[in-house]
Amino acid sequence: MCERPDRVVGMLLKIAGTVFLIIGGVGIILPLLPTTPFLLLAAVCYARSSERWYNWLLHNRWFGSYVRNWREGKGIPMRTKILSIVFLTITIGYSAAFVVPFVIGKVVLILIAVCVSVHILSFPTLEPDSGA
Repeated sequence: MCERPDRVVGMLLKIAGTVFLIIGGVGIILPLLPTTPFLLLAAVCYARSSERWYNWLLHNRWFGSYVRNWREGKGIPMRTKILSIVFLTITIGYSAAFVVPFVIGKVVLILIAVCVSVHILSFPTLEPDSGA
């Protein structure tokens, strides 16, 4: 008649994990959308709902290294830091120059870019021989 509550919760966690995974995947391409936090949320949801899905995420060729490196405290590869800051600068620079008409809006965008850049640079840098 009615599914067991643990099955419903498991299904909801899988759905939430998949949504976080998609957002994290989009974050790989869009510099203003963080990748690692959403992939970590997906990992938590999968770990609590399905060992199989969690292991799939950890060993996925595109997403697994983000989660594994974070779990092991290895940091972010220098290439990822550079690409993130370059795309962030291009995106916010374009928006500040051509999209946002108000000076205060331009200043806010530039402050966001600086703060996000400092945040990215504050993470440890993953050494190339540590795995990526």
